[in-house]
This record gives sequence, structure tokens and C-alpha cells, in this order.
Amino acid sequence: MNQPRKPVASFAEIRALLAELPGPDLESGTRAATREATLTKPAGALGRLEELAGWLATWQGRHPPQLDRPRTCVFAGNHGVAARGVSAYPAEVTAQMVQNFLRGGAAVNQLCKTVDADLRVYEMALDRPTADFTRAPAMSEEECARAMAYGMMAVEPGIDVLALGEMGIANTTAAAAICLALFGGEAAEWTGPGTGVAGAALARKAAVVAEGVAVHKSACADPLETLRRLGGYELAAIAGAVMAARLARTPVVLDGFACTAAAAVLQALDPRALDHCIVAHVSAEPGHRRLLARLGKTALFDFGMRLGEASGATLAIGLLRAALACHTGMATFAEAGVSGKEK
Repeated sequence: MNQPRKPVASFAEIRALLAELPGPDLESGTRAATREATLTKPAGALGRLEELAGWLATWQGRHPPQLDRPRTCVFAGNHGVAARGVSAYPAEVTAQMVQNFLRGGAAVNQLCKTVDADLRVYEMALDRPTADFTRAPAMSEEECARAMAYGMMAVEPGIDVLALGEMGIANTTAAAAICLALFGGEAAEWTGPGTGVAGAALARKAAVVAEGVAVHKSACADPLETLRRLGGYELAAIAGAVMAARLARTPVVLDGFACTAAAAVLQALDPRALDHCIVAHVSAEPGHRRLLARLGKTALFDFGMRLGEASGATLAIGLLRAALACHTGMATFAEAGVSGKEK
């Protein structure tokens, strides 16, 4: 009699890794703050640009920080719940857009060229969508854990900052369901237009979100169970990439609603799990602003974007470059012969 195959990864292994997440490098952060105080400007005059330079140093564990090798990772997955008519586009668009990424024709390709970021696209079994979460768990524990492990492999040595995003028809439905299960409220508060649904279609999408969460409510006290029952392969991969980046001391830039919802699972497990992450932008998806408030995160900008595909996260690399240039390139008061603030 054949023995059952042992899972490649398990939630027990994921929990063990979470317990090993390193904290901030306070020495590097202090060195950044010390230099910032000597630069030729009033203290705090560059606002969040100053904070970003310190954040890079603290989570890279070095001063001065570097931004020579930024990487954008886009994870793509298909969702069984798409069959419920929650998107304005058919499920085959996921694979079609992946080909567009590979041909260089998507928005994220142009943004990566602009900020000189390396783009990697990861297909997550597009021919095998997750189960419809209104009828069964989206993934088995093994499938979810293996997707997280796959995401972890995207974090290679030498990356200075990691911009994360996703592509997947119906993934805003999954994201809304995850947020409803983690934080409560009403389905309509977390459910937005996604690819452009409105009116009766949007109401149907919210009803699907509520139905799915109700089906799995008894198991959703465990955030990992929430991810596997309501999420998707690409969302699990993002959570894995966030964990691996922390272990590798690589700062992370999160994209919009779906990406942040995936990462929120980790903060629900450990309140410090996203300390090395910033959120690029406030998505036009209404649930994103609500989610950021629950996570205690303030996005860098609000441009009304809701494209996904790491577009906002990649755009934020330009802000990080600006912050680093000011921090490392500005003269100090002593170097410039400029008088400092009177005591």
C-alpha cells in the first residue's frame, strides 16, 4: 500500500519561520538619523523622504543604504470564484496579461524601465484555478504552503528592495473576503469595483464575498486558514515573499489592495511581521483605505490607481531613489560652510 506523499511545506513550517523573523537594525537606523541631522536643511524639511532613507538603512541593515538592485515581482494566479461572475473580465485574461508582461507591453514594464527595476513574473498554475471558495476551501494546506514557499524563492541574494504585486481575475474578491474574515465589518465595506463592476454586479460580488466568509467562518480564527480558504495562489506567494524578504533583510514595497490583503495575513499572525514593509499607494478600491487604517500603514501616494501588477509599488521605487539621493548626496552644514540652527 502506497504511503501518502509528505507535503513539501506545511503551516507548521511557516509558523516556525515567522518565529525567526529578525528585528530592525537599530545601529544602522541610528547612523542614518545622525547623518540626516547634519544635512543642509531644517530638521524634518524633507518629510517622509527622510523617513524612507532611515527605513532603508534600518531594514537593509547597513548605512549608507543602497538601491542598485531593485526588483519587481508580479505573481499571477487564477481563482475559481471567478465563475460566480464577480469580474468584468473572463478568467482567461490572467494568462493573456502574463503574456503581455513577458512581451513588455504592460504598464509595469514601462514603469520598471523608468525606475530601472528588474521585473520577474511568476505564473502560479494558471491552468488549475483555486476552488470556488463559496463551496470549498480555495486551497488545501499543502497547496497554500507550497505557494508560500514558491513566493519565498523569489527573494534572491543581493536585492536591495522588493516591489510586490499580483495579477489574477477575481483576486479583489478574494482580497475582500480575506479582509472581512480577518477584520470583520460588512462585505460591502471591503468590496470594490475591481476590474470595473458596478450596480447589480457589484452587489452580487459583495454577496459572494459574504457567502464565502460565512462558509468558512468557524476556521478563520487562524489567519493561515483564512488565507488558504479564501485566498489564491498568487496571494499566498506574496505572503511567502514578504516573509523571505524579512529573513534576507530586504525592504518590501507593497502594491494595492490585493497585495496588502495578502500581507495582512502575516500581521494578523505577528503584529511586527510587516515592519519591513511600506505601502506604495492608496488604491481606488475602497477597502484598501480601510485596510491601511487597520494595519497602521500610511501609503506614500494616492493617485487613484487600481491596476495591480505592482504598478504602484514600482512607481514608489522612484521615491525611494529620491530619498536615498538626498540622504547620501546632500552636503552637511560643515562641508558646505553653512551655519546651523542657532541654539
